[in-house]
Amino acid sequence: MTDNWNVEAGWTYHDGTKHSRQSVRASTHSLDFSNQPLPFKIYTTLEPIPLPRDLAPIPMPALAAIAAPPSGPAVDRVPNLAVIAQILHLSAGITRHRQGEGWDVHFRAAACTGALYHIELYLVCGDLPGLPAGLYHFGAHDFALRRLRAGDYRAALLGATAGQPSVAHAPAVIICTSTYWRNAWKYQARAYRHSFWDSGTLLANLLAAAAGQALPARIVLGFVDATVNGLLDVDTDREASLALVPLGWTEGRPPAGAPPVGPLSLETMPLSRFEVDYPAIWAMHAASSLSSAEEVAAWRGTGPSGDPPTAAGRTVGLHPPGEAEAPADSVTDVIVRRGSSRRFARKPLTVTQLATMLDRATRGIPADFLEPPGTTLITPYVIVHAVEGLAPGAYVFHRAEGALELLREGDFRNEAGYLGLEQDLPAQASVNVYCLADLGAILARFGNRGYRAAQLEGGIIGGKLYLAAYAERLGATGLTFYDDDVTAFFSPHAAPKESGTHGGAVGTRRTGKSVMFLTALGHPARRRAR
Repeated sequence: MTDNWNVEAGWTYHDGTKHSRQSVRASTHSLDFSNQPLPFKIYTTLEPIPLPRDLAPIPMPALAAIAAPPSGPAVDRVPNLAVIAQILHLSAGITRHRQGEGWDVHFRAAACTGALYHIELYLVCGDLPGLPAGLYHFGAHDFALRRLRAGDYRAALLGATAGQPSVAHAPAVIICTSTYWRNAWKYQARAYRHSFWDSGTLLANLLAAAAGQALPARIVLGFVDATVNGLLDVDTDREASLALVPLGWTEGRPPAGAPPVGPLSLETMPLSRFEVDYPAIWAMHAASSLSSAEEVAAWRGTGPSGDPPTAAGRTVGLHPPGEAEAPADSVTDVIVRRGSSRRFARKPLTVTQLATMLDRATRGIPADFLEPPGTTLITPYVIVHAVEGLAPGAYVFHRAEGALELLREGDFRNEAGYLGLEQDLPAQASVNVYCLADLGAILARFGNRGYRAAQLEGGIIGGKLYLAAYAERLGATGLTFYDDDVTAFFSPHAAPKESGTHGGAVGTRRTGKSVMFLTALGHPARRRAR
């Protein structure tokens, strides 16, 4: 038994980072803007390898790309440097730059809590057209790669993932990490949740960009943490690996035996004058780590389904359009245009728009913790404020039937504003989508690492909702929430279930669903002239 299977650690972190009306009002935390972290990881001694900037747009419609089924390994698909550059740009690249009095923000392709951009991307590859084998870091600040290690290290990742087939045949693998302090500066220990929310929105973009180029991609959450972190040579109290994404397919496998992995001791630019340590973050990461290939192999596979039971109440069938009838804005156009809405006009959506967004955002995600393909850990709950032909109220979404089950009818704008940390945005929106998960069942099956999986899938669905909304020429924003109040609002449907234990996990099985992510959707309102 490793720490991963002592799920009290997962519950301790989750319960300790919940928001409530009382906890928010009792907080004495304030933002020290004189110590705000640098939003980029910059290696100071490595020469940049500029990425091509004259990139051809990806023409596939975004609504098709975010719902594309995983592409099979029918033929070799080896990305060249331009394809890698396009994927990095549409996942984590800078899409706009804005300045104001006392502030300067380089906005990225994917949404990130607080626009603090703590997710880093690394690339491990064999020889690619235009790029020799090596381990590279992506510098968003200058759109360049920097080589940390020369040679083909894919075999190290293959061993760390217990022979994961998608890794075995991938010409390239992207590794996502979180540099905790860049987010914890504002959000404190809750930043560990945000590591998976923000890598989730980024991965939604990445999967869409890969699908648009017919490039196989898969999310791998099962790996030996120490091996991957050692390859990157990161200080795991400050930065740690979150997910691997093998890209492409080739019949060949990486050469047996990766080159030796020693410490790099590479200098990076300090993030700020000093950092504040939040032990709950690295304690939760350690408690959800896997220590051997054998443990990884046993960990991945089928988990508890988030699909709700057969509807007991009134249902409304949703009928999303086919691809030929849906908006055709391309992957590139939608990602570059995407932002986070700051105000919503209280205007109704059409039921077709809502049907399209829910359908495309909840199609299957290719991941090693979602087997068989098409399964989910997430139950989407919805508060409808203004949708033509749909009664305002609280609903649960049934993916398989493409239907909303009415739980409670009524005008809940005030309640939605309260649930969203008493902010205006969820009250102004036309619809709010809450990703809930049965953490008791998930931790029982996957141990504490299941917490990473549930938060990550919630973030990916939120990222897909962003893209679907902007493809519809609507707006979206991700929001935080009062945890237990959301569960209570959707009760009795999200009410406690019977206690129980499962698998090898030890600790108390908690009851009821927990909210992982909240996305507000609607018509963006123009800023008032000053």
